[in-house]
Amino acid sequence: MALRIFVTGGTFDKEYNELTGELFFKKTHLQEILKQGRCRLPVKITTLMLKDSLFMTEADRKIILKAVQNCKETEIVITHGTDTMEKTAMFLGGKIKNKTVVLTGAMIPYKFGSSDGIFNLSSALSFAQALPYGTFVAMNGKLFPFDNVTKNRKLGVFENKK
Repeated sequence: MALRIFVTGGTFDKEYNELTGELFFKKTHLQEILKQGRCRLPVKITTLMLKDSLFMTEADRKIILKAVQNCKETEIVITHGTDTMEKTAMFLGGKIKNKTVVLTGAMIPYKFGSSDGIFNLSSALSFAQALPYGTFVAMNGKLFPFDNVTKNRKLGVFENKK
């Protein structure tokens, strides 16, 4: 069975407008990234939204939850903005029992050419296949359970809650 990837937006899929200096969403880059990485894993990609996670609402999290609960796949990766990833992980964590869900994102947009998103996605795909059922966050080679992760905004890294 294929692994499911749900796209929700975040820095991962942002692009840069050279005229205005703004970051914006146009489309997901997941197919391009998987092709570049020569991924041989069967995956199904579903774009749920392209949203900056700072603007993600409770209603958006319910859309993500419903999509995870209703998909037939049990190995799931969710691309998500890093600013509220831990909040979404907490929202999903207590509600999903029979699937492995790994949230991941990027600090630098893929289109910038030096994004950590490629490594994070690769790690998340591997973790989703190897972990038992549960909800996790995978960032920069580290894995965190949904209820023990936070973004250290001073250092720009994810770490265990203190």
